[in-house]
Amino acid sequence: MNRQEILRKVTEHQLRKDIPDFRPGDRVRVYYSVVEGDKRRIQPFEGDVIRIRRAGIATTFTVRKSSFGIGVERIFPLHSPLIQKIEILRRGRVRRAKLYYLRKLTGKKSKIPELKIYK
Repeated sequence: MNRQEILRKVTEHQLRKDIPDFRPGDRVRVYYSVVEGDKRRIQPFEGDVIRIRRAGIATTFTVRKSSFGIGVERIFPLHSPLIQKIEILRRGRVRRAKLYYLRKLTGKKSKIPELKIYK
């Protein structure tokens, strides 16, 4: 066995199975456990997914929101035990995998159109 197969077998049981299938452009709400001193609380962070970096156990995703007119981005490790749950609020219709162009846009221009799914 080579090194990558050994790493995959060791980290296989640490991968989370309860993660919903989301993509860049989706609006999500991430419930993240925050430690302040000796207290622990759950803080929701709601925004648009602008990037997903897939790397096995080290997979991360970046969520961007606008707070009082200032853009705020946060990078979350996908398989972290500190993430309580991830809710998908709406699907976005985008044509790119990395949405870095949203950083330059403000106001209504930075809105991502909703993907309408007809059944």
